[in-house]
Amino acid sequence: MTIEREAAQPPVWQNDTPEGQAPVREGQDWSSWPTYDSAVLGLRDYWYPVGWAEQFGRKPQTVRLLGEDIALVREGDEIYALHDRCPHRGVPLSLGRRQFPDTVSCPYHGWTFELKTGNLCAVLTDGPDSPICGKLKVRTYPVAQRLGLVWIYVGAGPVPPVERDIPDELLEHDFVMGGRSDIRNGNWRFAAENGFDEGHAKYLHNTALWRLFKVMPAWNKTRIQQEGPWLVRVQEELHWEAEYPGLGVWTNKRWWKRMPLPDRPGKGSRVNPVIDSLNIPGFVSIRLPGLLRVAYPQFIHYEWYVPVDEDHVRYVQIMARFERGLTAAAFKLKYLAGIRWLFHGQFTGQDAWMVDVSDAPPERLYRPDVSITTWRRLVERSKPVVQTRPLRAKDES
Repeated sequence: MTIEREAAQPPVWQNDTPEGQAPVREGQDWSSWPTYDSAVLGLRDYWYPVGWAEQFGRKPQTVRLLGEDIALVREGDEIYALHDRCPHRGVPLSLGRRQFPDTVSCPYHGWTFELKTGNLCAVLTDGPDSPICGKLKVRTYPVAQRLGLVWIYVGAGPVPPVERDIPDELLEHDFVMGGRSDIRNGNWRFAAENGFDEGHAKYLHNTALWRLFKVMPAWNKTRIQQEGPWLVRVQEELHWEAEYPGLGVWTNKRWWKRMPLPDRPGKGSRVNPVIDSLNIPGFVSIRLPGLLRVAYPQFIHYEWYVPVDEDHVRYVQIMARFERGLTAAAFKLKYLAGIRWLFHGQFTGQDAWMVDVSDAPPERLYRPDVSITTWRRLVERSKPVVQTRPLRAKDES
């Protein structure tokens, strides 16, 4: 199933045209993207992954999403989400007790709420005929379980299927995966920009153990094109070394490094047929509300940048291999034995470090930042609903 927000195909942006499509303009700052600038807490009307389903049980737990505190409670196979605040005195329901099936009770005075509806169904310290019962409720959130993850929808109006916000290839094909989820410092926008950033991998990650035996280009000429909901970085030219005037040669080449595939995942003799069928014109793609896809010839790495609050982002990583049987089992063992630490740990840990220390705006951009500015333009064109403040007590009905 393919569900897209935009049917029209926008123009291609590239960083080497004489017509002025390059991202740098004098005086350009974040005010050039007012919607994006205001989206500190994230974008509403999307499904977001908030953790692995196996981590949530009968005991309530809290997660923060788009600045809102949400209590998650499992009842049987279902997981329910409620605003994590008792309307009586503001105590978190995630500290509550499970006195009756399908309910959670505030630990302070025993106000008891239905998990499915959020309705106040009993007040244990006011007796069975408490007159306040049925007169108020706490907000509930739509919840879904897919890919072994728990997804929460924050928005208003009709709720779309969670499949709309999951890549089609993960819904339509068998695969084996490994993954990691943790909360990192920094705003979600910095994390998304880092993921889609054209220039950083060639320099920041050339010290990563994951790249120890794989050479990366010194610099590229890149254009950005849209494929359905995805923005894709397409490599027009790859330069493995360069002479810098007055300085000398700089290159990522080393005698022990092997050359990778040149410019897109579908090239080469050992390409997974599912990945080949996607016809992705470049390795790195991004889509709303903040999902990165890095397609290698034999597996795909996904990163969700889930807004927690102004200063934190939930970083959900999945590596998927579209195989079954022994090949899938071997990949799972390989992931657990080394890839989880090498890629989802040390390699992306370099990104976490840079996102944490980044201090923008103000900023001065350069040619490879066409990736960042095109992503910001996508947000502006899409006109998403921006989360402007976390849910408070007065929002309860």
